[in-house]
Amino acid sequence: MKTIGLIGGMSWESTITYYEILNKETAAILGGFHSSKILMYNVDFAELENNMSTGNWDGNAKILADAAVRLEKGGADFIVIATNTMHKLVPYIEEKINVPILHISDATADAIKRDGHRKIALLGTKFTMTQDFIKDRLVNAGLEVMIPDEEDIELVNDVIFNELCLGKVLDSSRKEYQRIISYMKDRGAEGVILGCTEIGMLIKEKDSVLPTYDTTIIHATEAARLALA
Repeated sequence: MKTIGLIGGMSWESTITYYEILNKETAAILGGFHSSKILMYNVDFAELENNMSTGNWDGNAKILADAAVRLEKGGADFIVIATNTMHKLVPYIEEKINVPILHISDATADAIKRDGHRKIALLGTKFTMTQDFIKDRLVNAGLEVMIPDEEDIELVNDVIFNELCLGKVLDSSRKEYQRIISYMKDRGAEGVILGCTEIGMLIKEKDSVLPTYDTTIIHATEAARLALA
């Protein structure tokens, strides 16, 4: 079994889901008392959030690269970054380590294509929805990516940072997300990517008129399987 190097804490609520899925998936595959071999570095999300707010991506790159280096030195065979937005920094982190990073977009694209979908809606932080570090990998995998309009981008982002990352799950916000997903379906979306690791706290499959692709579940499941490959 390979050792998984997990960079967590972005936020810690979603990192719990990663830890649970990694161990449950390993137990389901191997049976008995088996669990995953995991090294975890939990960052202080306040530092990263402040850097995002001020545009200091270099500061975040150094924090996450340092975490990845520590995990590699500790014996991790590959790295899992337990968040979508910080995959913006994958090229920088990859330069500092010798072990691979399991990219969240690649695992998600594979899951969508297995279901035969091509036109997909993407929800996430404003960075994830408006920048190219997630979308380009999805497009390069053969998908057509749709995002909400400008006003709804701000709403989705505000709910993530002002509610979900603080552990608040509000029914009023769930209804707003449902409205946005329905609108995306009307525009031709065949499914929706829950492209922030906290959105799964708010939206489940039963809450959506579109098939949901929760990147947290997909990424963690793929990491467990990779560790056992």
